[in-house]
Amino acid sequence: MKLDFSLRPASLLSTLGFAALLSSLAQFAQAELDSTTAAKLEEALAADNRPVADKDRDRNRRPLDTLDFFGFSDDMKVLELVPGGGWYTRLLMPTLADEGKLYLAIGTGRAEKLTDVPGFSEAEFLDAGGFGERQPSGRFDIAPFSLSVDDLDLAVTFRNMHNFTKSGRDNMNKAVFDALKSGGHYGVVDHTRRHMQSDSRENRRRMDPVLIIKEVEAAGFEFVDYSDLHYRLDDELRYEVGRATVRGNTDRFTLLFKKP
Repeated sequence: MKLDFSLRPASLLSTLGFAALLSSLAQFAQAELDSTTAAKLEEALAADNRPVADKDRDRNRRPLDTLDFFGFSDDMKVLELVPGGGWYTRLLMPTLADEGKLYLAIGTGRAEKLTDVPGFSEAEFLDAGGFGERQPSGRFDIAPFSLSVDDLDLAVTFRNMHNFTKSGRDNMNKAVFDALKSGGHYGVVDHTRRHMQSDSRENRRRMDPVLIIKEVEAAGFEFVDYSDLHYRLDDELRYEVGRATVRGNTDRFTLLFKKP
């Protein structure tokens, strides 16, 4: 579904309301996590060797609901982009180990050390050429790359779009599009910025959700839906996400796209 962005909502709430109105036209029936997948995720969440700091974020990040929204199941071929410290990787690895497959790409250094996590030996680390050069803005200008796969069911990235320049995001979106099979989904979560707000020190790690929708659509994807799972009314969208008064309680947009 192609969106018309000629309207310019004055606030995040109206922006998301506009997106909700349009997304209601999409013919998309969201299936709930099947019992086997849910049980595997619950087991991974409760794992004894899972860091306490990770568990403390479960309530805020709502992984079961988020993965449910993305249409995740344990028999899929799934790509996680920029896994960072491996918060989601620790859940995806064991869940996909028996019936599915987990691929990881870009910034996988810390995830490559998760040897104690069940399913680690079955996960595949893809060479995507790294982050590229850091720009004066603090973002990375990742060059065009290929993930060397073309049959993935789902690709996900959590709070990472803000790490890349416009061209870097475009190159990543194109690589994901090429890596997914027809009908495959692309799930994106990031910290919310006010619509059309220019860069500042306070919002550098926030992204305009309307901008992200436009960019991902430009790579060939169809916008399917958005979720308010991580909507936070008390985040004023004014402060850097790492500030003590904001950290862990940022408003985040949660978007789902499909490869036609």
